[in-house]
Amino acid sequence: MTLPFFPYYTHAQAAQNEYASSAWPGLKINAYERHIRASIPTRVSALSSAVYGGGMMELDRIFNIYVDRHYRCDDPPSDITGLLKGWEERTTACAGLLTAVKLAHTSVQEYMGDEAGILCCTTAGVSNAARAGSARTVFDAAGNMATREGMAAESSYTPGTINIMLWINGRMTPGAMVNAIQTAVEAKTAALADCGVMDAENGLMATGTTTDAMVLAASQVEGKPLISYAGTATVIGAAIGRLVYDAVTESLQAGQAWKERNNKQ
Repeated sequence: MTLPFFPYYTHAQAAQNEYASSAWPGLKINAYERHIRASIPTRVSALSSAVYGGGMMELDRIFNIYVDRHYRCDDPPSDITGLLKGWEERTTACAGLLTAVKLAHTSVQEYMGDEAGILCCTTAGVSNAARAGSARTVFDAAGNMATREGMAAESSYTPGTINIMLWINGRMTPGAMVNAIQTAVEAKTAALADCGVMDAENGLMATGTTTDAMVLAASQVEGKPLISYAGTATVIGAAIGRLVYDAVTESLQAGQAWKERNNKQ
C-alpha cells in the first residue's frame, strides 16, 4: 500500500508530487495545492458518475479537487469549470470529483497482469456514511431535502465522499466496464464493513456515503485479450476488488490516524 503524496502535503517536498504508473505507461498522477490530477497522453473511453464529466465519454484527465468540509454549492459543475480555467486546464475531455478528504490521504494501488494493468486512486471520507436500502433523509432531483415525514427544505451539495479512479490498461466491452464498477462498489462496501463504518442516522453498517463517485477509464489497447466480464470470479474482477478494498481501507485508516493525532472527532 502507498500514500504517494503524503510527503508532498505534510513536509512540502515538492519533488514528490508526481506518481508514474507501472500498470499503464504514460499515466501520471500529480499533486497540487488543491487538487490531484491524473492524466494520459491520449483520450480513452470512460464511464463515470463524477459530478463533472459524468456519463459515457472520452477523456485524458481526471481531477480530484479538495473543498472545505463546510463547502456548500448548488452548482458544483460551474465551480469546477472555474477552477479548471484558473489552473489553465481544458474544461473538456475530463472528469472532476470533489472531496473534503485531505489529499495527503490519497491512496494509489496498482496491479499488472496478462489481461490488463490496473491503477486505483482513491480518497475516502465517511462523514456522510449511509446504508443503501435503509430509511434515512433523502433529496429530490432539484436538490431539496425531504425528511421521512415528507417535510422539504433547501439543500445543496455537501462533501464527505469516497472518490475512486480506476484506470484499466486493457480491452473491455461496455458491459465489462459496467461490471467492473459493480465489482468496485462491492469491494468499497466490504472495506467499510471491515472498518466498522456506520450510517450516522440509523447506526446500521454503511454501504457507502451519500455522495460517492467513480470514474473508470479503459485504454482499449490492441494486443490485449478482450474482457467481457469483470465480476468477482474473473481475474480482472478479483484484481479490481483487491485494489479498491486496499485503497479505500488505506485512505480511511490514514484519515483516522490524522484525527487521533489531532484529537479530532
